[in-house]
Amino acid sequence: MTESSQHRWAEKYPELGQGPIAVESCISEDYYLREVEKIFKTSWLYVAREEEVAEPGSYKVKRLAFADTSVIVMRGKDGVVRGFHNICSHRGNTLVTETGEETFGHSKAAILSCRFHGWVYGADGALIQVPEEERFYSCFKKKENSLEAIHTEVWAGFVFINLAAEPGQNLHDFLGDYGTHMGDYPYADLSHSYKYHTTLDCNWKIAHDSFAEAYHVTTIHAGSFPNVFSTGLSDVQLFGPHRTCAVCLNMSAEPKPVAALAQKHGRGSLVAKGGSAMLPPTINPSGREDFAFELSVAFPNLFVHISEGIWFTHQFWPLSTGRTLWEGKYYVRAPRTNSERWALEHAQLLQRNAWLEDTQTMENTHRAIASGAKKFMNLQDEEILIRHAYHVIEQRMNAAEQRREQI
Repeated sequence: MTESSQHRWAEKYPELGQGPIAVESCISEDYYLREVEKIFKTSWLYVAREEEVAEPGSYKVKRLAFADTSVIVMRGKDGVVRGFHNICSHRGNTLVTETGEETFGHSKAAILSCRFHGWVYGADGALIQVPEEERFYSCFKKKENSLEAIHTEVWAGFVFINLAAEPGQNLHDFLGDYGTHMGDYPYADLSHSYKYHTTLDCNWKIAHDSFAEAYHVTTIHAGSFPNVFSTGLSDVQLFGPHRTCAVCLNMSAEPKPVAALAQKHGRGSLVAKGGSAMLPPTINPSGREDFAFELSVAFPNLFVHISEGIWFTHQFWPLSTGRTLWEGKYYVRAPRTNSERWALEHAQLLQRNAWLEDTQTMENTHRAIASGAKKFMNLQDEEILIRHAYHVIEQRMNAAEQRREQI
């Protein structure tokens, strides 16, 4: 196989096949419900950064609509980050009132109190105070009424939870070689962030697919990134259910005057060539001069992209067969001067526009597929990450069905 082969990724990963992909999984209500049960309720899911709950008593509430719950991620006085269902053990009231998809708070005493009847819990989930406790009966035991814990583990500052009663793997084993490949980047050093979210009328996989290839950059991004990126991927690697690759620059592209000025004052845009001081040795192993950023996917729904001085994520949360919550978060080093701040504002506006260009295709795609007029989609070689995603999902779904039959 040569780097110039038109079918290089199919040759490298023949187990993925080359045939059309059925679109039924993107519009089937039954398939969606099975995905929620077999994938999203059993996989490790990213819900917070450690910096978001940096101090003892600080917490974040993340809504998980697909599971009809929200999770409280809280740091205890012992420094440990734990996760709990956002539900009081008394009569099921929501413990922390949510103000949106993400809610943040801090308790100096590292406790949580239900505003309905005043039950108080420690950061370890233990029930520590019950008003008028003497009125309860002898069968009532505080130690049996702790918050409902959720399995919670941390990798590279990313806080993951698993809703399964007993996860099949710990987080380290779940991430495997992907964790090694992406783990040594200094994520916490780049904490200045820009965050966007919206609800899209499309299946979560359609949203995923729109960000998982560079084939579309010369068309969809002709306005924001004209002639900036190559349509071909580099260094594609598959790590079990996870996947990664490099997106490369067109080295002959000339930035617009305003963009060129912004690039002089601050590293905030992917369209300019960066260095490699922050990059782990696992990234850009072939040492390409045109390397722009690493595009990676941690199964099932987390995209992590890293570049010199920039990292960002996309997450696609299923809401129903045809609705998805998309969250985009862009991280850079905090500006030190007004000119750096201006440069970063320019960069994030450019990135926002590009993401809008990406998302505007998704609803049209879902609506067209839902018509039933087309039963399959044909993928070309540079759409290998999409092919791998459907392959893994089908594997996971079949394995779950086989385990159920054996039981």
